[in-house]
Amino acid sequence: MEKNWPTAALSLLLLLCCSVTVHAQQKREFRGAWIQCVNGQFQGMGTVKMQQTLTYQLDELQKDGVNAIIFQVRPECDALYESKIEPWSRFLTGRQGVAPSPYWDPLQWMITECHRRGMELHAWINPYRARTKTTTQLASNHIKVLKPQNCFEYDGLTILNPGIPENRDYICEVVRDIVSRYDVDGIHMDDYFYPYPAAGQSIPDDAQYRQYSNGIKDRGDWRRYNVSRFIEQFYRTVHETKPWVKVGISPFGIYRNKRSAEIGSQTNGLQNYDDLYADILLWVNNGWLDYCVPQIYWEIGNKAADYDTLIRWWNQYASKRPLIIGEDVERTVKYADPQNPASHQQEAKMRLHRQLPGVKGSVLWYAKAVVDNVGNYGTMLRTNYWRYPALQPSMPFIDGKSPRKVSGLKPVWTSDGYVLFWTAPKGKGWKDEAVKYVVYRFGAKEKVNTADATKIVAITTQPFLRLPYENGKTRYTYVVTALDRLQNESKAKKSKVKL
Repeated sequence: MEKNWPTAALSLLLLLCCSVTVHAQQKREFRGAWIQCVNGQFQGMGTVKMQQTLTYQLDELQKDGVNAIIFQVRPECDALYESKIEPWSRFLTGRQGVAPSPYWDPLQWMITECHRRGMELHAWINPYRARTKTTTQLASNHIKVLKPQNCFEYDGLTILNPGIPENRDYICEVVRDIVSRYDVDGIHMDDYFYPYPAAGQSIPDDAQYRQYSNGIKDRGDWRRYNVSRFIEQFYRTVHETKPWVKVGISPFGIYRNKRSAEIGSQTNGLQNYDDLYADILLWVNNGWLDYCVPQIYWEIGNKAADYDTLIRWWNQYASKRPLIIGEDVERTVKYADPQNPASHQQEAKMRLHRQLPGVKGSVLWYAKAVVDNVGNYGTMLRTNYWRYPALQPSMPFIDGKSPRKVSGLKPVWTSDGYVLFWTAPKGKGWKDEAVKYVVYRFGAKEKVNTADATKIVAITTQPFLRLPYENGKTRYTYVVTALDRLQNESKAKKSKVKL
């Protein structure tokens, strides 16, 4: 539980915390936040109000150091974007199949707004869920209406049957449409594969098992085979369409318990492999995803699923692809740090992130909790842990070649003040073209060291930066590097400036 600290003591604690974390700044770190619609936070809000709400959230998240937004665009085989395949989502307009009025395209709008702030936009889809429990009316072009035989009902949900090969093709058609028409940086899936088990209910897939078993004797193995076939096809579809678009998957936080398999964690909870038929380690080890975000939503010390145990397990077994930790903000600030009962668990969890080499960042569940600054979580991000900008984790398995360096770096007086200009390097194709730039600043007596993340002053899409001119008496060295779509960084170009 949080304590009421005296102001002076709290200020000292923040100062000490800041001095530690400034030195622990990561230059490359995925700093994401999920913005979901399925909770109904935007439903019936209207175009203007929703844009205002999202603008405020993005502005605050930018101040907190967030560099990637994962935005839910397909919660139940519907769309928060203009689609000829699936209907408009009721979580946008209040009724499925009804376009927003005044008209807008939330996905395109979010891409524009995120890129303007230097953030990536990852479009988040739920692959198999076709209807949530609270949806009572479906549009005429919804997949459940068009092809009811391709779905099954389970615990109040409608699910696209993973055992039907046609459904894999259908989902891949949807994602190919998104990737081909929108400048997304990533496509993201969460943990809804086969449905979460419900007591007394069984998955109605006997007919599909008889028809498509492929000689697989065990029903569980067959279900895992279905999902893995889909994941492989999904990954190939995205990269065939646009090779630079990242594929991220956010599985449930437990792969297997130790009592189920020797490789399992010392936990006692629902399992990806056995209960959701999701063999995450197979996907990671085969390279069928570009980053993995296990939802380790529990607290340190949880008896069934201890956070400390799980983050170390994922670090050990799932580091063949960048490991990004799914963090529950509200749960983190609800529980006290077992080693420091006067504090909640944000600092302890961040310390674990820094200690484990496979961990390349985190995604925060959920964005509004960060924006609302519950437990001072957002303040600690912007003043300590994410105080300076960060590049995305490198992904050499997609592209590891750096672009050429910028040219013509020069400060110029303009009607808008003192501005540092540069010219983009020449590049052929997506692997060589510069799409962003990193600007560093060093004092007159400081050695230029672009590995020092605390010297980054901006990551921008523009080939210029306005300088904070004061009296022209202080010397600085500004350094600019170019980034390609995978944020491979070029060699540096330097310019000395008096500000």
